[in-house]
Amino acid sequence: MNIHSLHFSSKPSYKLIRSGATTLDTAELLAILLGRGTKGENVLELSHRLLKNYNLHGLETLSYRQLKTICGDHVKPLQILSFVELSKRYNKLINGGYKQKITSAEDVFNRFKDRLGQEKQEHFIVLYLDSKHQILKEETISIGTLDASLVHPREVFKRAIQESAYGIILVHNHPSGDPIHD
Repeated sequence: MNIHSLHFSSKPSYKLIRSGATTLDTAELLAILLGRGTKGENVLELSHRLLKNYNLHGLETLSYRQLKTICGDHVKPLQILSFVELSKRYNKLINGGYKQKITSAEDVFNRFKDRLGQEKQEHFIVLYLDSKHQILKEETISIGTLDASLVHPREVFKRAIQESAYGIILVHNHPSGDPIHD
């Protein structure tokens, strides 16, 4: 079925205008971003297929080439990857950016979950804090392998001294998915 053959009140764009973005399901929102479908598949069908097979979280893990094969054109992967990155940047913005105050481990988790959740290598990151527990600087010290990251204390404390940091928080991910393996 071609999306143009849908009654105008069933089209995602009309629903958004009439009732607001919160009334649309995820596939309808994705359909609006993609704009058009492909030959043999309207934009709603494409959106439903992408979400069924990969969900929003899974779309983040796909490369341009994979998306190009899945979507059947070269523009939709650009739209999807741009949407994913824009979402990450927005999330960082609403979580306070570099002036975020860290009050709990949950604050640290929320800051890094989108960025490190799908990484295939261990990342070792240091947050340098001022006396009010606001982030002065964030620095990636090491990017390692699937299950290890080599870090020397000199690299961590050198920057802490340079930044006159009151405190530091050490962050690293577990690409294996097992938080207890080390």
